[in-house]
Amino acid sequence: MSREQLHAFLARVQDDPALRLTVQAAATADDVAQLALAMGFEFSGDELLRASGQRIGRVTVTKNDIPGEYN
Repeated sequence: MSREQLHAFLARVQDDPALRLTVQAAATADDVAQLALAMGFEFSGDELLRASGQRIGRVTVTKNDIPGEYN
C-alpha cells in the first residue's frame, strides 16, 4: 500500500512546481515523508530512499548526499 502512496505523491510532485521546490529543499527523506503525510500520503523515509535511482512517472528519485557539519 505505501508503495502506491509513494507513487501517487510523486505524481503530485511532478505536476506541482511549488511542491517540487519544497521537496527538493527538504533536508532528509523523513522530512519528505512527513510533508507527504500532511498531504494524506503515507510512506516512510526508508521507502523513499529505497526508490533512489528509480524513475517513477516523470520523476527520478535521487538521494542527495549532504555531509553533516562537525565542530
